[in-house]
Amino acid sequence: MTLDHIPDDAKRVRRPSLIARLRGNFLAGLIIIAPIGLTFWLIYTVVGWIDGWVWPFVPGRYQPEALVNRWFGTDGGPPISVNVRGIGVVVFLMFTVIVGWLGKGFIGRAVLRFGERLVDRTPIVRSVYNGVKQIAETVFSQRDTSFDHACLIEYPRKGIWAIAFISTAAKGEIAAKLPGAEEIATIFLPTTPNPTSGFLLFLPRSEVIILDMTVEDAAKLVISAGLVYPNPKDPKLPPVVA
Repeated sequence: MTLDHIPDDAKRVRRPSLIARLRGNFLAGLIIIAPIGLTFWLIYTVVGWIDGWVWPFVPGRYQPEALVNRWFGTDGGPPISVNVRGIGVVVFLMFTVIVGWLGKGFIGRAVLRFGERLVDRTPIVRSVYNGVKQIAETVFSQRDTSFDHACLIEYPRKGIWAIAFISTAAKGEIAAKLPGAEEIATIFLPTTPNPTSGFLLFLPRSEVIILDMTVEDAAKLVISAGLVYPNPKDPKLPPVVA
């Protein structure tokens, strides 16, 4: 069949309408702007929250507005209003560094031990303080407490695979009371799209498949619900190292 037998309407390439092109451009721009805007908004919000929490503890004569009016204020004129966002963060960082430096010393450690002994005798405060302390030590500790590897496990039944993270080998009572002589791995199975919640599992090493991708790449895959792979050109291959 030649082109002469094809109707003229079919020969024409259907171009997208103006509304379709505008919608496509809008979505493309949204993909570019949204991550940048959300990042700046998050930083701006966190900085403002820290400022609002720190400034009430700073004496009034050392507030930015008081200092500016004291140094540059005009006689008899209206006061200068200043809202410098971020100075509270600097004060908070300096205060935290000083507290950490004092806490490492002999006197600081003695004061901390005395305070923790008092807290341990208070029922409700003891539970809250110990829980927050464990979380803070896990998150901010400089020791190697991160996940070792990303892996695949069969969950919730045989034949269905899920991405998980190997924390460490099972220890203590867990390792002693589980049957079998094989090493047991401590596995964290995150949920999608919120990887901060999940399930703690204990599996034999033979039932765990180690992945080549990093823990960060595996987390991106979980958060994106399978849309963001480490190697977008060929997801079957490990991520490309620049």
